[in-house]
Amino acid sequence: MEYLSYITVCHLSSFPIVNQIFRHFLLCYLFLFYTMERQAAYMRNALFDQGYLDEQFLQLEDLQDEVNPNFVEEVVKLFYTDSVRLIRSIELTLENTPWDFEKLDKIMHQFKGSSSSIGAKRVKKECTQFQEYCKVGNFDGCMREFQEVKQEHAALKRKLENYFQVFLVVHLAREAR
Repeated sequence: MEYLSYITVCHLSSFPIVNQIFRHFLLCYLFLFYTMERQAAYMRNALFDQGYLDEQFLQLEDLQDEVNPNFVEEVVKLFYTDSVRLIRSIELTLENTPWDFEKLDKIMHQFKGSSSSIGAKRVKKECTQFQEYCKVGNFDGCMREFQEVKQEHAALKRKLENYFQVFLVVHLAREAR
């Protein structure tokens, strides 16, 4: 069967139109690959330029290799799984009166640590501000800042999901070469 397809390809390649189509297809593939590679680099750089990520994310990327090409994405997914639990815990604590600012501070401390471990710079900053409101017992400040924490958390999640989708396409294209 392999021999037959080789003969068929050789026979078809003697036709100029087949060569033109093949060259056109190859050029389109290379152009798309190059475009996707540039888009992934642009998206990644934008995450740093806009202050969403810090150098900790770079350190995670340094741990990624051919054996585990999705390491960073897996760590980020674990972060989001854990952070959903922490956000829910904060919501439940905020619903109860009297407000337990010490408990809120401890939960947010965990959330800030998790955010820091993936380099979530903006999320970490908002967590710190939330903790400041906890220290002075400012419930309204905690509520406002918690909304900011959730907003930054969701924004980073969307941006990272988009980045990882493009990164996956580039990675698969590299493997196919």
